[in-house]
Amino acid sequence: MSGTSRDSGAHTPPQDGPEGAVRVWRRLADAAVLLDGFHALKHAVRFGADVPVALAVDRAAALALAAELAPDVGPALDALLVEVGQETLGALVPRLHPTGVAALAGRPDRAGNVASLARAGRTAPVVVLDNPRNLGNAGAVIRLAAGYGATGVVTTGSLDPWHPTVVRGGAGLHFATAVERLAVDELPDGPLYALDPEGADIRGLKLPDDALLAFGSERTGLSPELRARADQLVALPMRPQVSSYNLATSVGMTLFHWSAHSTHAP
Repeated sequence: MSGTSRDSGAHTPPQDGPEGAVRVWRRLADAAVLLDGFHALKHAVRFGADVPVALAVDRAAALALAAELAPDVGPALDALLVEVGQETLGALVPRLHPTGVAALAGRPDRAGNVASLARAGRTAPVVVLDNPRNLGNAGAVIRLAAGYGATGVVTTGSLDPWHPTVVRGGAGLHFATAVERLAVDELPDGPLYALDPEGADIRGLKLPDDALLAFGSERTGLSPELRARADQLVALPMRPQVSSYNLATSVGMTLFHWSAHSTHAP
């Protein structure tokens, strides 16, 4: 399933009941993206993910939630969701989500994501997380980036941005933007603005729409390779004696500053 495309929009639920759905799950689970909870499934469907199997402990309750919060995806979820017992679903996922919903999706094609990140004339920044360490923070950043309409989120280093914990933190919004892991020398072209306490105050800058906005590790800051690639170091306003912001907070502040000066922001 790793070669599926975000643009396929294919939703093909199993047709032979709970037992068949569980068989499909077990066959695909190792290579698929886990969508943990109703909201992750909702966003994946909304943004065209390929979802071959979706399970719910209480199908009627899940569809009622869709009717209340996301009527646009209600028909798709009605076609997808298969009801299984709580113990059955609990055995298939690391921990059962409070909504009692889980699904599997195909990971978007890497080549397509790289092409989206590198496209000429892009009108929204690419967020670069340099050697991030915290899975939950990475997911929160992807959720922010999707909300601001960023072109994508790139991670460098060992963290897999499609890890189930990251996808959970991103509420399935990986499918709303391009998410990839790249080496520093593989980053797309464009002016790179790197967040650093010694940089220029962001309030005096206008961030271009095609910028790469880079954020260092929660523990060690920017790597030497990323710092050498940067065109401009940028600092967020901060009260003296406060050491740092949370990574997602820093990304949110920076994207807000970009959006306040761009005609392309949502």
